[in-house]
Amino acid sequence: MKMPIKPEIPKRPRSAKKKPTSGLDAKEARRQAVDPDVKSTGGLGTGPVANPKCALPVSIRIVVVDDHPLFRHGLIQLLNSDDDFAVCGEAGSAGEGMDVIRKVKPHLVIADLGLKGTNGIELTKMIVAEFPHIPVMILSMHDESLYAVRSLRAGARGYVTKQEALGSVLEAVREVMDGRTYLSPKMASQVISKVVVNRVAPDEEITDRLSDRELEVLEMIGAGKEVKAIAKALNLSPKTVETHRTHIKEKLNLENARQVARFAVQWVAERGV
Repeated sequence: MKMPIKPEIPKRPRSAKKKPTSGLDAKEARRQAVDPDVKSTGGLGTGPVANPKCALPVSIRIVVVDDHPLFRHGLIQLLNSDDDFAVCGEAGSAGEGMDVIRKVKPHLVIADLGLKGTNGIELTKMIVAEFPHIPVMILSMHDESLYAVRSLRAGARGYVTKQEALGSVLEAVREVMDGRTYLSPKMASQVISKVVVNRVAPDEEITDRLSDRELEVLEMIGAGKEVKAIAKALNLSPKTVETHRTHIKEKLNLENARQVARFAVQWVAERGV
């Protein structure tokens, strides 16, 4: 069996100030990459991106997977504004993401935790299994440490909430590409407080018995959503959601759907999810 070839990650000389890429071609490539009128980055489509910076040997190639086109577009513009980074592919689902990754062969993948269908944590596991050399950074609407811990367990190298993404994503990408794990100061503080101050080990959570998808369903039940609404939000069939609810009941030793709902409401309220 052939082992996957690890792509060479371009190295930028360390200095007090980051030097811009040299040469007129590099400058023009950067201008086109961040210009909102350029067709390759101005649209809201998915797939490999015709970004001129992707051809530059010094560029760190990135694939962004997020099912909110406007947010994805803004994030891509921000990443492309940095001399070192080039978004070379974008996707709106896990399936699309894997296809783009295979074509683009990026140095880094940035994925939304809350993807419909196969979520970001499951996508991370898929990427790690097929491309163990490609680091993954998770973006999430959740500022709860539980999701950060689950993302890191799945193999992610960083976790950034969307509320702070535009302010810290460039720093986060650099940390991850330098081989370090990135958590925002706020998230790191939560994890430290939970594990060290309160002496609660991550594996002591009762919800650790649940799969990542079951945890999503539990949260939505706790938020008062009905089966059909959950199914639509997660791009699942109502029958599949009911199956997840049954598994939740069994794993948490609850007697019926009503107890599941009561537990879910209390769990959401306590965590401020």
